[in-house]
Amino acid sequence: MSVNNKQMANAIRALSMDAVQKANSGHPGMPMGMADIAVALWNPANGLFKHNPKDCKWFDRDRFVLSNGHGSMLLYSLLHLTGYNLSIDDIKQFRQLHSKTAGHPEYGFADGIETTTGPLGQGIANGVGMALTEKLLADEFNKDGHTIVDHSTFVFMGDGCMMEGVSHEACALAGTLKLSKLIALYDDNNISIDGKVDPWFTDDTPKRFESYGWNVIRDVDGHDPVAVEAAIKQAKQNATKDTGPTLICCKTIIGFGSPKFEGTDKVHGAALGAEEVAATRVHIGWEYPAFEVPQDIYDAWNSNKTGAASQKEWQDRFNAYAKKFPKQAKEFTRRMKGELPADFDKAVEAYLKTCTDKAETIATRKASQNAIEAYAPVLPEFLGGSADLTSSNLTNWSTCVRLKPGHWGNHISYGVREFGMSAIMNGIILHGGYLPFGATFLTFSDYSRNALRMAALMKIRTLFVFTHDSIGVGEDGPTHQPVEHTASLRLIPNLDVWRPCDTTESGMAWAQSIKRQDGPSVMIFTRQNLQFQKRNATQTKNIAKGAYILREPKSPAQIVIMASGSEVDLAVKAAEDLATKGVAARVVSAPCLDVFNKQTAAYKNSVLGQGIPRIAVEAGVPDSYWRYQCAAVVGMERFGESAPAPELFKLFGFTVDNVVNTALSVLQ
Repeated sequence: MSVNNKQMANAIRALSMDAVQKANSGHPGMPMGMADIAVALWNPANGLFKHNPKDCKWFDRDRFVLSNGHGSMLLYSLLHLTGYNLSIDDIKQFRQLHSKTAGHPEYGFADGIETTTGPLGQGIANGVGMALTEKLLADEFNKDGHTIVDHSTFVFMGDGCMMEGVSHEACALAGTLKLSKLIALYDDNNISIDGKVDPWFTDDTPKRFESYGWNVIRDVDGHDPVAVEAAIKQAKQNATKDTGPTLICCKTIIGFGSPKFEGTDKVHGAALGAEEVAATRVHIGWEYPAFEVPQDIYDAWNSNKTGAASQKEWQDRFNAYAKKFPKQAKEFTRRMKGELPADFDKAVEAYLKTCTDKAETIATRKASQNAIEAYAPVLPEFLGGSADLTSSNLTNWSTCVRLKPGHWGNHISYGVREFGMSAIMNGIILHGGYLPFGATFLTFSDYSRNALRMAALMKIRTLFVFTHDSIGVGEDGPTHQPVEHTASLRLIPNLDVWRPCDTTESGMAWAQSIKRQDGPSVMIFTRQNLQFQKRNATQTKNIAKGAYILREPKSPAQIVIMASGSEVDLAVKAAEDLATKGVAARVVSAPCLDVFNKQTAAYKNSVLGQGIPRIAVEAGVPDSYWRYQCAAVVGMERFGESAPAPELFKLFGFTVDNVVNTALSVLQ
């Protein structure tokens, strides 16, 4: 007897409600409601979703993003049923310590999870980044008669994703850029945690997406896999005509199959209970015990054969491509693996020497642009951008090409979409093939915060550029003057925060951020000019360690002055003044405390000294420096003012006299 769509969907429902019940924690409603939609897309017999459970990283696979990540058991069930390395024991360990099946899908925990989702709206924004990358790589590498990049990005999303602002930001850009291979399936069940959404969510979602430039397929019965399958085929047809992305609006019942709770918020975020689980089994005709799936249903779901065939077909195409275009094939493989070019270190060494030779006193935002200019020739994977502030952030370079609808580019004008930009960049790096960096003012990093956190959590190499780093912004006033931002960014685990003091440190910050493979980096730059600091080869090398001795007095140091960014020169001048007063002061430049904290105890002690009082100087809240047992910090304890920058630095105590007096008071 052949297995039908209903039985395949019910396997998802049973596994999901059983796992949630065993954990007594989770969200059974979405997996039960979207099970039929999942069958339409993932059923190997339909041939709509290109993937291989035995090789989850092959380059031309379709990407699948579960944006409504609370419904993680839907994805875990699919991965288990289709043949990924996710056992029934893993399913039984849902939400347990160190399991592959976390509460929300976690990138890197299990094969087949393309991104971490949980904060609603992030997933669809990641999906936009993935679809954009596919389009750009296709434009860059495909040749007449030789197509090696040709896949779709599928996103499941719910009402919550639709309400989040980041989805508006990302989806509007996706429509403008005509990302036609992006297909989103909207789970329209009219339910969220607080109940029916009518009192607070009355958007005409189809019209909204049509206004973005999306194709919209309305009113699809989400419990009819045949109807959903037809809609997906229509979306794929739209893609061949390059008419923009497609939104498939699926009407569903949350918790479908639960006699007592379906269609209510009761099934959204809590286990059904043993009695209702038993009743649901009877109601949907699932006759098997908990965590048991009959072999014929496993066989119907198994995607190993179709996956291997899909990958082999692509591999044959790639081999033909490599034979005719060996250089391009090698470059494509390198970039998809995230490997740096062999000559990158030489380019860094040459540029840092240039910085030393020129000894320029310029704004570090300009120093940042100079570094981009120097590294871009050896990094064709560079994909820059800015949230409508390119002329201020200076993330463009002389040979970059601005991305326009219908035309390839490697510099993106994201518009005033800081959050969307940051989440899209995460999707770009997750896809592979480009190294994205995007910029805004530091004070507006607040808008990007959740994407920053997700990049750090996923340990991915996204590069975030923030300029206008302090009260040095001047007349723009406290709305544009970051005070707490640098310190608060340092609080995010696994995020390297660089605040360089001159051209050399800026060049090193870029180099180290590019080379880092286990997490994201933030680079913070000034609008105002900063004095170039002289250093020897050892000092230059030690910049990469996050903090180093920039100025050592001739006699044994009596006090250590720590500083970053624009305040480093102030610390140097203060040390020189202290010397005239008979006080030997060491200056420690700390461009990246996060990196410095990872160094050996011996190195940290050699830099900071032992038994020597320390003070710190930074134009922001002082919290970052108390962990270094500083006796005092010259910092900001309030918001700024609107006035010329020199007046502000004087007003808030960022003067040689104040730093000197602070040091002397500590030594008394």
